[in-house]
Amino acid sequence: MRPTDRSGRRALRHVRARARLKGTAARPRLAVYRSLKHVYAQLVDDDAGKTLAAASSLSAELRAKLKNGGNRQAAAEVGGLIARRATALGITRACFDRGGFRYHGCVAAVADAARKAGLEL
Repeated sequence: MRPTDRSGRRALRHVRARARLKGTAARPRLAVYRSLKHVYAQLVDDDAGKTLAAASSLSAELRAKLKNGGNRQAAAEVGGLIARRATALGITRACFDRGGFRYHGCVAAVADAARKAGLEL
């Protein structure tokens, strides 16, 4: 039976996308999650099953400068932070996992900011 609620349908879309996406150590998966109040991003190596780097609007360095953690400005800051942390680890390429969300608004802002900061998606 197919889920009828919004979160269940999003989870189903995420599973479908994950069937095609796979992060490796050389090119990890940039997974984005968007809640109503905050934005989260992490670089995941699916081969090893490990998170290589993570950033969110709850991070200490972003929390001081953000008034609201769930808007496009916060998402752009999270995208820039995750890209800086990736380049510090020597990662220059990643595959983008939008997590079943539409590529619009906060999700697109994370990707655009990560690209602008030097991460190739």
